[in-house]
Amino acid sequence: MDLLTILQILDSTLRLATPLLFACLAGLFSERSGIFDIGLEGKMLIAAFFSAAFAYTTGNVWLGMLAGIAGSVALAALHGVASVTFRGNQLISGVAINFLAAGFTVLIAQNWFGQGGRTPAVAGPARFEGLNWPGALEKSEDIRNASPLMQAYSELISGHTILTYVALITVPITWYVLFRTRFGLRLRAVGENPGAVDTAGINVTSLRYIAVGIAGLLCGLAGAYLATGLAAGFGKDMTAGRGFIALAALIFAKWRPWYALFACLLFGFLQSLSLRPDAVNNLVRFEVPGQLLDALPYILTVVILAGFVGKAIPPRAGGEPYVKER
Repeated sequence: MDLLTILQILDSTLRLATPLLFACLAGLFSERSGIFDIGLEGKMLIAAFFSAAFAYTTGNVWLGMLAGIAGSVALAALHGVASVTFRGNQLISGVAINFLAAGFTVLIAQNWFGQGGRTPAVAGPARFEGLNWPGALEKSEDIRNASPLMQAYSELISGHTILTYVALITVPITWYVLFRTRFGLRLRAVGENPGAVDTAGINVTSLRYIAVGIAGLLCGLAGAYLATGLAAGFGKDMTAGRGFIALAALIFAKWRPWYALFACLLFGFLQSLSLRPDAVNNLVRFEVPGQLLDALPYILTVVILAGFVGKAIPPRAGGEPYVKER
């Protein structure tokens, strides 16, 4: 396997890890506040639909992205009302959101566009295009004949959509907010001991709603990237379990932002291998079934959720509704 092939696989890794990273950080904010969020998949799906639908209708990808974020935040608010205000079961609420999004998107897509639950393809200004950095090569032949450093710059660093770079920047921002600000300290405290936070005069309900809202925003970015960056339109169930993979990455990362980055890159790498079976076969010297390569991320998800990669301790108040003492 030559250097260029490795760089191409890593390039695909970044692209495929972007929606996982957004969703993983969304779950991080929510679960650090004590609200478990199984509904990452549903919020990503609703955001993917609205972003593609509005981007196609208006011809503007930014308006599409805002529509996707609005749809995701609306479902996040619904989850907040069920989990925080009415103190319902958070897991059931998340599952209900997933079912609601799966059915609603196909129904509305068919009603609006009549293409079997899909949106028309988006292109041009209705889609996020890759950003070519100064001096980066664009033609495949030029990249192949370039020096290793230029190959890495042109193939791996340059050429991604703006949302990929935003996802990477969001990691240190999340770390700073959670571990270096008063808001982050209070948010983490709410997830560990909401009673003590309430005793200190801090509104537990408000903090949890803010965390759920941030999760909705990040899931909106994940869905918008899926439909208008990674793909060129919305298709039925196009999230393909990415919300659950992001949840597994969050557990694998033990609810820490930097670990979440590496966990999502690992899942993205496994997904990228399925796109280059020729490279995998050349490396291992025998033919690996394509179905096995496709299943690798989901196999790792099951392994992580089953607890085979070490003990992961969630926030102590996670999943438990807070009832204010009289």
